[in-house]
Amino acid sequence: MKGVYAVDDVRAAEAALMAELPEGALMQRAAQALAVHCGLSLERVYGAHVVLLVGRGNNGADALFAGARLAARGARVTALLLDPEHAHADGLVALDRAGGRTTGADPAAITGADLVVDGIVGIGGRGGLRGAAIELAAAAADVLTIAVDVPSGVDADTGWVGDDAIHADVTVSFGALKPGLVVGPGADLAGEVRLVDIGLGPHLPPARTQLLEANDVRALLPHPDAADDKYTRGVVGVAAGSEQYAGAGVLATGAAVHGGAGMVRYVGTAPDQIRARYPEVIVHPEARPQDVRVQAWVVGPGLGTDDTAMSLLSDVLRTDLPVIVDADAITLVARSPGLVRGRSAPTVLTPHDREFARIADRPTADRLASVRRAAHDLGATVLLKGNATVIAAPDGVAYINATGTPWLATAGSGDVLSGLIGSLLAAGLPAPLAAAAGAYVHGVAGQRAGAHGPSSATDVLAELRGAMRSITAG
Repeated sequence: MKGVYAVDDVRAAEAALMAELPEGALMQRAAQALAVHCGLSLERVYGAHVVLLVGRGNNGADALFAGARLAARGARVTALLLDPEHAHADGLVALDRAGGRTTGADPAAITGADLVVDGIVGIGGRGGLRGAAIELAAAAADVLTIAVDVPSGVDADTGWVGDDAIHADVTVSFGALKPGLVVGPGADLAGEVRLVDIGLGPHLPPARTQLLEANDVRALLPHPDAADDKYTRGVVGVAAGSEQYAGAGVLATGAAVHGGAGMVRYVGTAPDQIRARYPEVIVHPEARPQDVRVQAWVVGPGLGTDDTAMSLLSDVLRTDLPVIVDADAITLVARSPGLVRGRSAPTVLTPHDREFARIADRPTADRLASVRRAAHDLGATVLLKGNATVIAAPDGVAYINATGTPWLATAGSGDVLSGLIGSLLAAGLPAPLAAAAGAYVHGVAGQRAGAHGPSSATDVLAELRGAMRSITAG
């Protein structure tokens, strides 16, 4: 997993490292890394037309020093200075000595550029672009663009984006990932994020937010061995579906079946549909949840919100087993949050934004902080769906999943996710990691399902096994 750090933590680490290094050495490390990645992004450096968008801060200085290195390799480098009086003096000298040139913030100078380097605003920037920077961003829209540390106009701490911002193809992040690169609209504007090591690691605190990678999920997914049987692999109960929304129960149950559980038991009001689709599932049409032997529960998809549904949800939440609460069950929990707050066993809630607003305030621009508050208040793991899914545990530890795809914005997709997470809970994964790993696999399945065009939740379900196979195979 890669740690994701708030700007204040990064600033403190930079200050501690700079105290150990000669003056300017850290900036030169960053500039060298930036120049390398600019070179990797260009077909050739010699003769390439590179335009630097230079603000008054350290990002502008990094761009100038990197531009000097590119100019020394034969690139035609032009720096557009938004604030000439406050541009980094040594960076200007370096660029001039290498044969680069400087001019004002003229958008026309971007015409014909092979590469734009965005050094307008750094990680301390707040609010969208202003003044001449707006015109520069518009002129650079169709040009290969590399952002220095964070795209200008993106809040590095939250991912909030103003009315105008740089849309980068690549963002070179120095020393540590920032939340704004992996969460919220900022994640979409950052393009491909390339993290470079400049020596901050020993000075950063333990990461309380982490970005999942394939290797992490590979290690988390259950791998049965010769000693396992259907019970040791995990038995998951599914309380989902209804006469009107039987399909939701089918999707959640199918995901539990294909998610690795050794056995799936169904309790609900759509038994005939479950039997017809999944004969391996044991159906308990009249049983109460406390009388069904399972190791985790999935409750909510297509359940309805009437008294019968509330009674079933209450029975599930009264067990001392891990429970994932989704869809209609979230609406019911909003009416009686004490059902979740009072639990001693792990609980996972998986809302989208509108459902989240029912159990907490609407998600703010700082989605990570919003999910942490809700998790702490409810005493549960909360997974807020989105292109970048955010998962927070009650103690504030958080995970970010970046495998999401817009193709997952389809009816029933969340039912597949809940069934998958339920199977991982039944296998014994801690609730936050089960939710995070489930989101990762679900995202990969969504990518596979949408590879050839519009996809349905049934398509996503069909890709679960292939997604897990691709992850475990490395």
